[in-house]
Amino acid sequence: MSGQDVRYYILFEDYTHGMALHELMLADGVPHRIVPAPRSLQGEVSCGMALLVNPEDIEAARACIERHQAVHHSIAALEGQIKPRRDRYC
Repeated sequence: MSGQDVRYYILFEDYTHGMALHELMLADGVPHRIVPAPRSLQGEVSCGMALLVNPEDIEAARACIERHQAVHHSIAALEGQIKPRRDRYC
């Protein structure tokens, strides 16, 4: 993976755990977004939500998870999921 196009997805077995970690990361100032879990990963977990973290913020996210003992299923690194020209027709 090139590193520049890599995004990290924190996956959950249920929505409640995802929202709990979202709140913890907000409180700790860790940049992230709530997103649908990528299709290639949805079969691994029952919950369809994920937290998207950029490469430069993943260590802060991992530290937040460790510090708060936050429940999550896994952290997956995927390349090329963000397509900047998506939904542009000109």
